[in-house]
Amino acid sequence: MSAPPLTGAPQPATDRTVRGENLSLPLFRTLSGVLAGHPYLKVVVDRTAHTWHLLDTAAHPFHVNYIATRILGMDLAALDAGLDAFNASVYTDPQRRFLLGVLSLHTDQDGEGRERTFLVLETTEADTMHGELLAFFYAFVRDRVDGRLPLLLKPANHGQEEELAAISEQRVPRISGHELFGTRARTPLNPGEATGRLRHFATPEEYAAAEHTLGWADIVAMPCLPDDVPRVAGFLNTAPITPLSHTNVLASGWGIPNAIVRDLEDLLAQDRALNGAWVRYRVREDDIVLERLAQAPDLRAPAWHQQRIRLEPPLLQDAPVLALDRLRSADRDRYGTKAANLGELHHVLDSRTADLTAFYGRPRPPRADLRTHLAARLGLPAPTRGELSAEAARFVAATVGAPHGVALPFALQQHFLASSPPLQQGIGKLKMALELDAGDVLDALCLQLQHLIRHTPLPGAVTRQISQAFPAAGGRLVVRSSSNAEDLPGFSAAGVYDSVTAVNSPGELLDAVRQVWASLLSPRSVRLRHQVGISLDDTYMGVIIQEYVPAVLGGVLVTCDPTRREDFRNVYLNCSPGSPEQVVDGSVLPQQYLYNTVEGGGRTLALGSFGRPLPAATRTRLADLSLTGRLLQSHFSGSHFGGADVDKPLDIEWLLTEQGDFRLVQIRPYAL
Repeated sequence: MSAPPLTGAPQPATDRTVRGENLSLPLFRTLSGVLAGHPYLKVVVDRTAHTWHLLDTAAHPFHVNYIATRILGMDLAALDAGLDAFNASVYTDPQRRFLLGVLSLHTDQDGEGRERTFLVLETTEADTMHGELLAFFYAFVRDRVDGRLPLLLKPANHGQEEELAAISEQRVPRISGHELFGTRARTPLNPGEATGRLRHFATPEEYAAAEHTLGWADIVAMPCLPDDVPRVAGFLNTAPITPLSHTNVLASGWGIPNAIVRDLEDLLAQDRALNGAWVRYRVREDDIVLERLAQAPDLRAPAWHQQRIRLEPPLLQDAPVLALDRLRSADRDRYGTKAANLGELHHVLDSRTADLTAFYGRPRPPRADLRTHLAARLGLPAPTRGELSAEAARFVAATVGAPHGVALPFALQQHFLASSPPLQQGIGKLKMALELDAGDVLDALCLQLQHLIRHTPLPGAVTRQISQAFPAAGGRLVVRSSSNAEDLPGFSAAGVYDSVTAVNSPGELLDAVRQVWASLLSPRSVRLRHQVGISLDDTYMGVIIQEYVPAVLGGVLVTCDPTRREDFRNVYLNCSPGSPEQVVDGSVLPQQYLYNTVEGGGRTLALGSFGRPLPAATRTRLADLSLTGRLLQSHFSGSHFGGADVDKPLDIEWLLTEQGDFRLVQIRPYAL
């Protein structure tokens, strides 16, 4: 369902809306539209008139427009002028006259394998109906729907779930969102369209045997694509996966279609020639199409073959090992993007001088801005802009912390590479192979260089600087990559470079640093950069060293809904017990949530591998974390930070410590 509308819309001339009639299946089909593959129908219950209205979805895309113009006799200009108050009267007033919902039609199989058709009633995710009002709404609709059709209520947010907990399921039969959609055959992950050759692999072993044959025109299908998949035309996952996995972040950054198509094996069984055939593959929010073509198309090389990414010149002069809290965004040309962003995060949290309200200051017609909504989220009655900005900064600083640690500059890597003639010779050979486009020897040269980097002794000066980074460290450390060739427009490099999460001694620390440096020269990373014109001469690796912080919960959030790009309300959050790495590497299926950062409220999309919901108190804290991510977007996507649009979302890795504190361990642009 969509949140309360922000704008009116003209009404088509044809209107089949009915008032007061009981609902049969033929009438439902006459009035319904289709959303996410399911027929649906908008419903308005008028408690004062004790009747209901079944809206023709083609004529009335918004509930509030219909109520205002067709029931109350208002015009759209008057509605737009008082839209906030009107929305409050139908979505949050406990004594409201109108109850707004959607009926959707679904099918499943009963215990004996027979197909069952049933209806689901739900409200918008911002609706705050209390339990008795939800029970009234359900009973009113139940009495007017064909008794042969089962009717279930789907709580639209966590608040409704908690309200319904005190009401028996015999009185209000219900179904959760993750129960309803968790087993659906097809789920869009990244929208796009591609024409290519379908390559299906049933097992990782099949994929590994054929990986060297994959090209830019292939569409790769398998249960779970590996993080090191090469750049191709499209992805298909035949098993569930989170939209925040590394492979989907790559799909988003590369602009290629990606979806979960769990019935692909059935399609292949029906059409044995489909595997290896040329297909047209389209992923949209409400539609996934895979069409076999009669003949091979005349394809041109994709635009990224001509794409050229230019890096800022790296600064290789001697630079000190610095604590993360001493870095700012401008230090990315010496310490890498990740380290510079974490330093900027420290500055935002410590200084509290940044204006974190710019996202809410953008015009959202017909409203001039969303500042009143932000004030409501922060619990301020009628703040000035200065008060709102100050409270936003205080809220963020009180909700999250930045990791402590140090950053190693590019200069240390450069000193190390320059200290070894074999390394210099190997780099020279690799450059020559790239210039000659000698792909047949590229992988071998990269692997030889990586082996040399991992086993070449460090110069004494470099060893001292690294060892002194944590002179008294006796516990576990985490060593992360921080390159200048990642998180770039058109080149995300998500999951391309190494991090080492279990370092327990000085010797292991030196090995981990060399492993991170070596990942800059992996065959995959070299090929990906070369494809977009990033020169080996311009590419360097900084390193972040942090104390390991045990986590009870960790994950990733992006300050958008990845499957609905036009949705500016919601923040999408994944989490699992333990570290965020489990979410991004796909080793577990995380819990998935959407949090509305405009009107408020949250929804559970999937329970993942763990099968049980988080406690209500934890989900409330995740709502605060989501709002924090949205506020930080104002700074990290704003023009004062080098960005151009505060609507551009962020990708944030986070963890919840054993002490109950949130830590943000990475913050970067989310590629759209």
